[in-house]
Amino acid sequence: MELLAWLEGTWPAAFVRETPWVYSLLEIVHLLGLALLVGPAALFDLRLLGAGRETISVSAAARRLLPVARAGFATAAVSGVAMFVAGAREIAGTGAAPVKLALLGVAGMNVALFQLGVYRRVAEWDGDRHPPAAARAAGAVSLTTWVGVVAAGRLIAYT
Repeated sequence: MELLAWLEGTWPAAFVRETPWVYSLLEIVHLLGLALLVGPAALFDLRLLGAGRETISVSAAARRLLPVARAGFATAAVSGVAMFVAGAREIAGTGAAPVKLALLGVAGMNVALFQLGVYRRVAEWDGDRHPPAAARAAGAVSLTTWVGVVAAGRLIAYT
């Protein structure tokens, strides 16, 4: 709790709390970041699960979609941290915040395992009608996890 109190006492936290419209603008930026993250990520995950296999390869989908998802993640992360520090103790005390953080951890591990694992050999299976089971599993975990992150984030206001 001391760390959370310290975070709330920093000048960025005070700026977010005390300057009119800043928190509201951060919420808008956060939602836009989530849209830029979750939309392309969901499309890529669906491609891993087999959707669009006649239309676009997994590597082409990755080249087009994942840079947008990364930019969305950066936007959502920066705005999310800024909102968190403004009310760290209250937010940390909600029932949904630990769930959201845990799901973010799962999402991060899933991305790392996918990138360091099955995606390193994408050239071997990119033209196959069905991606390997590990790629499909990564897509399913990602899709499920990001839905959970969004839901838990929204529930922070109500728990």
